[in-house]
Amino acid sequence: MTEHFPSKIGLSQQFSCSYLPEQQEQLLVILDQNCYSPEHFEGLLELGFRRSGDQIYRPHCPKCNACESLRLPVQQFNASKSQKRKWNKLSDEFRIEINQQEQPNYYTLYEKYISLRHQDGSMYPPNHLQYESFLFCQWLPITFIELWHLETLIAVAVTDTMPNSLSAIYTFFDPDYEHYSLGTIMILAQINYARETHRQHLYLGYQIDSCKKMRYKTNYKPAQRFVNDIWVHSDTRQKSS
Repeated sequence: MTEHFPSKIGLSQQFSCSYLPEQQEQLLVILDQNCYSPEHFEGLLELGFRRSGDQIYRPHCPKCNACESLRLPVQQFNASKSQKRKWNKLSDEFRIEINQQEQPNYYTLYEKYISLRHQDGSMYPPNHLQYESFLFCQWLPITFIELWHLETLIAVAVTDTMPNSLSAIYTFFDPDYEHYSLGTIMILAQINYARETHRQHLYLGYQIDSCKKMRYKTNYKPAQRFVNDIWVHSDTRQKSS
């Protein structure tokens, strides 16, 4: 580990879990402002923390421990036949671009994505304040991995950027292109970018095995899970659970 557990932390109130409705969610929140830097945050990622907006948090639920951080050692990643097939489905009309600054056309794409794909979620209806407070951060550099079809922006992967790792925050895309499996494409694009920039890990957020929406994360191997404060191989964790 590169970081000790912070001494200044807070505990949120309990609220309904958005992934497991029968459970109550509670969060540990980092209060020490010295932790709010790319280098310190990278150490906290190793301890199961994550970012939402400017805040660093980790689940600390009273009766549930279903959330497990998931990360991928990108240099060891081997794409499956299905993932290779989806990637190769993109013709020369598609291209990946890397941007270090938010662009004005992102919100229009985000708004369309939330409105058409997540009408039953907590982010609906979308608004600009929610978009900014959820995705962006004042103390951490963010990389925006874009997918274009000719002159049309069709997907953006918002990716936190640390010295030795990346963390996938959120991907939104044009639902008109859904048949291209853009969720898979954008994770593969993040893996490629991590490799090209010589980073060690891509953090994929929390895995909840009983939540269908998250099962796609287990398709990227060899993944590691943070279980009982130790990183273990994901396949080992699944066999023992």
